[in-house]
This record gives sequence, C-alpha cells and structure tokens, in this order.
Amino acid sequence: MQHTLTIRVFFFNAKTDYLPYYKNFTMTLNEDDRIQTMLGEIKKQNKDFAYPSEKLILKLNDLVVDGNETIGNVVKKLGTSLQIDPVLSYRSNHCLIINDEDFMKSYALLAPYATEDDEAYYKSLYATHYASETFRFSHDYIGDAVLLLAHRIIENGSEHKEAVLKAVSDPYDGLVACEYENNLFHARNHTSVIDALNSMVTHPDRSSFLDKIATKLSKKALCYFNKESLEGVHIACYAGYTGILDHVHEKIIENHAKVIRFSREGKGCGRSLIGKQDNLAYLKAATTLLGALDAGAELLVVADIDDLAMFKRHFASIQKRIGREIPLPLISYETFLDLCEQSIKTAAV
Repeated sequence: MQHTLTIRVFFFNAKTDYLPYYKNFTMTLNEDDRIQTMLGEIKKQNKDFAYPSEKLILKLNDLVVDGNETIGNVVKKLGTSLQIDPVLSYRSNHCLIINDEDFMKSYALLAPYATEDDEAYYKSLYATHYASETFRFSHDYIGDAVLLLAHRIIENGSEHKEAVLKAVSDPYDGLVACEYENNLFHARNHTSVIDALNSMVTHPDRSSFLDKIATKLSKKALCYFNKESLEGVHIACYAGYTGILDHVHEKIIENHAKVIRFSREGKGCGRSLIGKQDNLAYLKAATTLLGALDAGAELLVVADIDDLAMFKRHFASIQKRIGREIPLPLISYETFLDLCEQSIKTAAV
C-alpha cells in the first residue's frame, strides 16, 4: 500500500542562516519504506537538507522517533500530514544534525559509579534523553535518561547511592526539574522511576510568607465566567493526563460552542514541580494557559481538579513569571457539566 504525504520540514545551517525556516514537500512512499527513505527523498528534492547518518532520531509531529520506523506505522499513528524537526531545534547545526555533546556530558555525572553495562544501558536511552519535556523550558536540564540510569545504579545495589543522588540533584536543572512526559513515538512511561528517585531525596521546603501573599493576589487576578449560555463561546480543555479530552470536545459541540485546540492540552502543567522547582512550574503553567488563550479560548475547562487548584492558587506568580496578564476564566470539569445543563435550560426558555 502507498501513502501520499505532505511534509513540512525544518531547515537551518548554522554557517549560513540566522534563523531556521520550513519548506513543504509532497511525496508518495510505500508503507514498508522507512523514515530514512523519506529523508533521502527530501534530500533528492533539496540538496540543502541534512540528517545524521548515525544515531538517526528526529521529531515527527512533536514525537521523537527512530529513522528505522516504517511509513505505515507513522501514517497509522500520525496521519499523512507531517512536520519534521530536529529533536532539539536549538541544538541544530545543520537541519536534523545536532550538537549532541550534552548527552555524554550528562553521563559524566554518573560515570565514576557506572559499570560497562550501565554505560551501554545509558547509550540505549539516546532518544529518551532528547525526548525530555523539560528541555523546552530549561536548556541546561540534565535529561531524563541520566535519571533513569541513576535509579538503575541504585537499584542494582551500588554502595555509592548518596553520591549518585547528589550527582543528579542540581537545585535547578537536575531531578527537581523533571516532570516526566512521554514524547516518544513508541510510548514509555517512566513516571514510577522518577517518583522513586524523588522519594530518596529530601527536597527543601521553598514555601514562604511571600507565597502566602501571592496566593491572596491570585484570587484577585483570576477572571470569572458569568454567561448563562455556552452557545458561541470559544472553549478549550486542558485535559492533562485524564484522557477525557474527546468527551469534553463532544459536550462543547453539543452546546453549540466552538472547540479550541492548543498544543499543551495533554501535556504536564508543572503541578508536580511545585515546592521543588517553582520557577519552572510557573513557566510550564503559564505556557499552558497562554497556549489556550492565544489559540482563541474564552473559557478553559481544566479536567483535573488538582491542576485547577494549582492554577488558581499560584495564578499571580504564573502571570508574573511570563510577564503577561492571562484574562482567561478557568473552570472545573464538574462546573463545565453544570454549565452545559444550564445552557440547555436557557436555550429551551
């Protein structure tokens, strides 16, 4: 079976370009062809395109994937409209070729306590390292892969447990900055490992009198939704990890409102970082809320009540972190359902 693909491709050459740009391509490939074949076809059409001959990984519609993945699997998961980016655009030297010195620099943190098998295991996590969500917010983050290695070393009974934990516990860019999210084409959930590592470390309590003041200011900064009907309202849903996004979208449509999609509707919002790395937590939360606002949302349904509580409690700090007001009403899933019922009754009058 063949698939006709429309592809938006990242271009950048550090020697000649000031900023990256994208070009569009169309091609037909067999479902058994590999991503590497697709990249070769792009190269044939544009000689300026470049990709690594070894350790070939890339972002495809924001998921990190290996160059050996089949086109059939790609289309099944992502469809025929694709965007190709380097795994970290800010590390690009030439299109998909990146400076990956940071990968082994992170390994060096644990090299004194690692065996040859540990090193081999770490190198197998090359894609996992570059799929780390935290890199979007902190370019100096040590990466998820080295945290997985730290857990492995400790679980294998290393006598250097305390040294290993200290090595990955940078107060800004180490373990405290990790809110694990799966950004791999083939999903892997390492949340339990990260949680286990966190349980081994005593994180300092960073709450203060100023935090209490910020909580009071947050109540004043929040916007509230006061319409009786949802008809015509542009509504987004921050679903996080709840899995109810499609259901909420169906309810929005049923109430003659407009569904607003945004890139972080199913990502982490920084809640697990509160009290450990507040600055990063506020940045992730602000990026999430602004994503919905800038996409055109007039109302944001927050599916998880704990996520909503975090947004509301720290709203003033979230706005301050991003340097912008966020005039977006936030409501719980339960309140949204009540509004749906109210909207139906209002329409019936």
